[in-house]
Amino acid sequence: MELQANKLGKRFGYEWIFQNLDFKFSSGNAYAITGPNGSGKSTLIQVVSGSLNKSVGELNYIHQNKKIESDSIYEYVSLSAPYLELIEEFTLAEHLKFHFKFKQAINAITINEMIDIMFLNNDANKTIKQFSSGMKQRVKLGLAVFSDSPLLLLDEPTSNLDIEGCNWYLNLVEQYRSKRTILIASNDKREYEFCDEVIDIMNFKN
Repeated sequence: MELQANKLGKRFGYEWIFQNLDFKFSSGNAYAITGPNGSGKSTLIQVVSGSLNKSVGELNYIHQNKKIESDSIYEYVSLSAPYLELIEEFTLAEHLKFHFKFKQAINAITINEMIDIMFLNNDANKTIKQFSSGMKQRVKLGLAVFSDSPLLLLDEPTSNLDIEGCNWYLNLVEQYRSKRTILIASNDKREYEFCDEVIDIMNFKN
């Protein structure tokens, strides 16, 4: 999927979070959105995902040479972020089955294969509320990456992950990044070291 931002801006009240963002996110490439905490990285990710409305400018989505209308962009996007909630009462297996009623699994991988890749084989029948913060982060990343979506948005992807978990995340994205456009909001270089381009949100403050 290709994204075309033209004079894109978002503000809350009188405060501009970012503005005058002109950029083309090319299909199949990975981009890092960097900047200090509170600088607007997550806001940009939410605008791109369609969960927040832009204040000014244009944001066009092109998939297979066809323009996608903004009210249907959710069909083409997968998002992992710390502020997204999991359904705590579901077991892991139930949560995956529920999610993939609405999303197609990439490469037709099965629920059992997903659980195996997440190294949560012994936890398939535990409720999500029993999971540690690191286990929950693996689930959030798995739900996003295993969804067959051309636009993958990752906000602080290694939040709550230890070094082993960070390496797992990098391997996961490497394995399933082919032909996808990826945006990563981060101020941790380890999370985006594979990206094709880095965009500093602070360059679009005025």
